[in-house]
Amino acid sequence: MLGLGAFGIAFIYSAQLPVQGDSWIRQLVWLLIGAVLYVTVSLIDYQFWLGVAHWIYAACLVPLVLVLIPGIGTQVFGSQRWIRLGPFQFEPSDTAILAVLLITASLLVRSEIGTVKQSLGVLGKLALAVGTPMLLILKQPDLKSAIVLPPMVFSMLYVSRLSVRFFAGALAAFLLLTGIIAWDTWRYMDFVESNSYSFQADRGRYESHSLVPLHDYQRNRILSFIDPDKIDPMGIGWNQRQSLISVGSGGLSGKGWTEGTQARLGYLPRAVAHNDFIFSVIAEEKGFLGSITVLSLFGLMLFNGIRIAGLSRDRFGTLLALGVTVLFMVHVFVNIAMTIGLVPITGIPLPFISYGGTFVLSCCLLQGLVQSVYRFRKDFA
Repeated sequence: MLGLGAFGIAFIYSAQLPVQGDSWIRQLVWLLIGAVLYVTVSLIDYQFWLGVAHWIYAACLVPLVLVLIPGIGTQVFGSQRWIRLGPFQFEPSDTAILAVLLITASLLVRSEIGTVKQSLGVLGKLALAVGTPMLLILKQPDLKSAIVLPPMVFSMLYVSRLSVRFFAGALAAFLLLTGIIAWDTWRYMDFVESNSYSFQADRGRYESHSLVPLHDYQRNRILSFIDPDKIDPMGIGWNQRQSLISVGSGGLSGKGWTEGTQARLGYLPRAVAHNDFIFSVIAEEKGFLGSITVLSLFGLMLFNGIRIAGLSRDRFGTLLALGVTVLFMVHVFVNIAMTIGLVPITGIPLPFISYGGTFVLSCCLLQGLVQSVYRFRKDFA
């Protein structure tokens, strides 16, 4: 965590050096506060959270509702995801992830999973508990926070030894959903080509005629991944193109700290270089060796999380440690895959490295839970 945080501060500074931004100072402050939060949570027996999981869940739903109210939620680039608190902005979806983690673990521990009837009862409760915050998050819209929840929940269901039929059904549903999105994307591409579509003037024009609950800008991101030369290469496809140039130009050891040209000259937009695309800055300035160092640090963290899940004294601890680890795994994979063109751009940040106050605090809190599972692994109530 310390190593990743140090990488974050150093390369946030480098990414914003041309504009002499102070984001790196704010990131340092958030990491210091996060360190205190991490230690505090790690000293609390994780069994405490089992007793208050439902209260935390209810408390986290409130800001998810408030952020959608005009005048309370702050809208940026068409998304209403933030609540302004003085000089700071609070993103409710970050705390919602904690709420879903705790309520899922709580329901699975308190429920009997054996017969088909029992399993269906648990799944019904989980569908309501997980589906409610997901729908509120998608309403903002915030696709990045919504897509990290299903892998976390499914991993916790898996170790709870739910029926194999459920996972077969879930896979079939996923494939069906993928097919529907592919079909809708094909129709959208045809619409764009046949109507001289303008990505700015006609924004939202297609989505009003589609039954698939996607926004046009989300379809544009998918198309920019499929065919970046054809779909608005100077607009929605620009970030990924410049990210690929950044990563590819780093070579073995990089151009040197603060010597990267993509972010410094503004080709990699300064609005995203220090958060969503911070890995691109690292890859350009520290090359393959720097990238492998970052991946190794994440690998150690993820391996440690799996190890702690296996050492836990009870099922609740196992579910917490595994859920957090899978959540971080998804963040790391999708963010880095996004910067090198393996997946469409989703805006998922890189834990401890990307700039962001509430995200940094949530990462520290979640890792504090994992440390608590390890600290109290030998205690039996």
